[in-house]
Amino acid sequence: MPSTPATVQHRLRHWLLNSLVFGLCYLTANMLAQQQGVIRHAALSFEAGIPFLQWMILPYLSSGLFFCLTFFVVRSQDQLRLLSQRLLLATVIAAFIFVLYPLQFSWPRPAISSTWCAYLYDYLALMDKPYNQLPSLHVAYCLLFWSALREHVHTTPLRMALATWLLLTAASTVFTYQHHLLDVLGGSLLGLFCLIFIKPKRAEPHVAFYYLIFASIFFITGFIFAHSWLALYIACGLALVSLAYYRNDVHFLHKKQGQYPWWIWFMYAPYLLGYQLTWLAVVWRERRKPVIIKLTDRLWVGRRLSSREAKQLPPDCSIIDLANELSETPALRKHAYRHFPLLDLLKPGKQVSDEILQYMRQEIEMGKTVYLHCAMGYSRCILLAKLYMSQGTNSRP
Repeated sequence: MPSTPATVQHRLRHWLLNSLVFGLCYLTANMLAQQQGVIRHAALSFEAGIPFLQWMILPYLSSGLFFCLTFFVVRSQDQLRLLSQRLLLATVIAAFIFVLYPLQFSWPRPAISSTWCAYLYDYLALMDKPYNQLPSLHVAYCLLFWSALREHVHTTPLRMALATWLLLTAASTVFTYQHHLLDVLGGSLLGLFCLIFIKPKRAEPHVAFYYLIFASIFFITGFIFAHSWLALYIACGLALVSLAYYRNDVHFLHKKQGQYPWWIWFMYAPYLLGYQLTWLAVVWRERRKPVIIKLTDRLWVGRRLSSREAKQLPPDCSIIDLANELSETPALRKHAYRHFPLLDLLKPGKQVSDEILQYMRQEIEMGKTVYLHCAMGYSRCILLAKLYMSQGTNSRP
């Protein structure tokens, strides 16, 4: 199957996400180390003889350009997602190590003779501190940039030039007196781990991965740095959601008759409230659009309805609720109601799809109108409705 080209919106979305995660995690770790007055380092005894090469500030700072431009060089959505996930993983793992074992570069930088180099080092001093040492994110990122860019450079000279510059960028971490050799080794191992752990061939997005990333951000920035117990609570809830997605556990919210038990609200309140707020935003944004799509006389689809909107349904309507993350509107529960929990953003398996289609067919053949809905009406209900229609099943009794 040919890869789907990545749009500008996709590229911007992934770049902004990575920039946000990097900014939050990296700066938080830097500030924590500065507050703690960290002085320990990972320098080896012979490293004092490594020369300071002031001109290598150029390849060192070019890492920021690679961080921006690589998102706009890869072509397909799969390549873009692969790059984004690997960078996110490297950033979050490094941030955890930075806050758990903070280090400082062990000796001062010599005087800089060149005016333009001095300007660049002053700029670096504004953006960075002598902490966040091991592993070197510069080195890890260089490996990830090379993996993403090499297949888009088709001539040998250009490929050699790219490899040389990225090697210079990695080496510059030592010769600009930003990192020690053990930091470089740690960054290399981190980059290799991310390349191995995030595999290229995967048809669906890593939803569990993204929830774990956001849980980590709340833990690092909210709990460790800001000492917020609320942030820890949110981080734990998101980690549990990540685990549920990893296990493909559609029943993790224990939704019965359209409602959740109290202990589910206690464990997952931030997650459930987040979906509730998103649903309210969708209701407001699409307030001038029809809320129900009538695919046939007997098959209607859409999002979760409000009590007022539910009045548009016929009295004998059969409700099929696919939304796992929203409680059902009380007015809809008064109809013939059936809940099939499906995880958002994931394609349902064949067995549960067949079960839903069989129930739809049964209700329609009994002369009932079926209202098939998910949370926002964008994906799950549309997918199941298309499957039903593709089977050529007569929707009329």
